Amino acid sequence: MNKKKELNKIIKDINEIKIQGARNIAKMAFYAYNLIPTKISKDKLINSRPTEPMMQNVLEMAENKVSKEKILKHFDFAQEQINKNILKIIGKNKIIFTHCHSTNVVNALIFAHKKEKKFEVYNTETRPLFQGRKTAEELRKAGIKTTMFIDSALGVALKDSKIIFLGADALLKNGIINKIGSGVISKIAKQEKIPVYIVADSWKFTKNKILIEQRNLNEVWDKAPKNIKIKNPAFEFVDKKYMSGIVTELGVMKYENFVRKMK
Repeated sequence: MNKKKELNKIIKDINEIKIQGARNIAKMAFYAYNLIPTKISKDKLINSRPTEPMMQNVLEMAENKVSKEKILKHFDFAQEQINKNILKIIGKNKIIFTHCHSTNVVNALIFAHKKEKKFEVYNTETRPLFQGRKTAEELRKAGIKTTMFIDSALGVALKDSKIIFLGADALLKNGIINKIGSGVISKIAKQEKIPVYIVADSWKFTKNKILIEQRNLNEVWDKAPKNIKIKNPAFEFVDKKYMSGIVTELGVMKYENFVRKMK
């Protein structure tokens, strides 16, 4: 496959969520940009998922000639630090809840399991694209006991959960953007006094406004009858007031302290 075809295929795969997870998207976009390192390539990649500031930040660095080694080294370094920081708060919580699929969350849980932490994970199927299945499969493969709930059984799943780890696609001044459903999970958790921690690489922080992506209606109901209105928002904003803290490579801290550090 020539470079142009490979670049276009990666753009298509990011847009269609065949490549998913902010970290994976950023890494693949960085690889794709280096196939044909031009502003046109950069713009096409950003437009494939404009809701991913980590990809935007990485491509800005690449365009500004930050070394490949430094960028690639960051991904592994950040994950290693996040893994260690998760151990500080996971404690003896027997049931951990998570939503959708986050590479940072999954890798941290696998690391904790290898360090002989004893826990079970509850997660959601995450319709309409069932990204929760990816989480469940990866955790099962690592030997972690996992129970997956249908999305509408959130209340049942959270009733027994002791701590919640959510990923994030974007870290903003007043909160985060994450997969749809994260908002109601966080609100229920606040009411039930279940701690919610955001687990994410600091490179997802942005001062820019992030639009909520509206996905293809056919993902919800292919060939739906006429005159039925369908809404398919992929993400939603979660206010920092619902968060107990954030776990990044910089440490475990209150969200406002994280924002202060990023500024």
